[in-house]
Amino acid sequence: MQQHLLYHKLYHHPSSQEWVVFVHGAGGSSSVWHKQIKAYKEHFNIVLVDLRGHGKSNNLLKAVWENKYTFKQVSQDVIEVIDYLQIEKAHFIGISMGTIIIRTIGEMAPHRVRSLIMAGAVIQLDIRSKFLVKVGNALKRFLPHIWLYKLFAFIIMPKKQHEESRSLFIREAHQLTKKEFMKWFKLTAELNPLLKYFRVQELKVPTLYVMGEEDYLFLAAVKKVVAGHTFSTLQVISNCGHVVNVQAPEQFNILTIDYIKGI
Repeated sequence: MQQHLLYHKLYHHPSSQEWVVFVHGAGGSSSVWHKQIKAYKEHFNIVLVDLRGHGKSNNLLKAVWENKYTFKQVSQDVIEVIDYLQIEKAHFIGISMGTIIIRTIGEMAPHRVRSLIMAGAVIQLDIRSKFLVKVGNALKRFLPHIWLYKLFAFIIMPKKQHEESRSLFIREAHQLTKKEFMKWFKLTAELNPLLKYFRVQELKVPTLYVMGEEDYLFLAAVKKVVAGHTFSTLQVISNCGHVVNVQAPEQFNILTIDYIKGI
């Protein structure tokens, strides 16, 4: 593997020509997809990536990464992996902030995207999300970053049945250094104009949103966007919070595998 490439793991299918690329969210790693691998590898070739500074990509040559991260740079990292693997076109699945990255890939290289699956999609910041970002900005220099991450996890996934997703994200975030957390947190400055553009400018690519009915920070905005977009559809999973692929893996796998097969 080239030194500057993101850490990635492949599962080859004996006959399928379809590739699925999984992109985790901020503070997570590709292990967030552990409940998808078994079901997916029966049907498709799959690629799991760890984003810069996360999981097994946290020890890569830092010299190639500038101090300030942008969504475009972070998305380019993923494109470089599929270039290296000589994958011409793939289905991309993102969770949480990973949905912003796969949507950005769709903007940068639409010819490489067969479909987008946006799980726990972040498409607009409501008053509560904006408040969260402000609190984070005010406290990030003083508090240990893991405290902030725990606070965010509890606000985004507050219920008892969200505990597994919450614990997984907090556990993964422990691997993130404070310096790396700060770089990723600064990406929030880009969010409002970028998300506004995504809402207004539809990507002409088949897009499936999979949301939990208890994802109270983000579901309402997704419903509004899907209603106005021709290429988008929405599936809402009941009794489920933000991290749908962890909390309702069987439903998530059936819905998304069927969607990809239908394209």
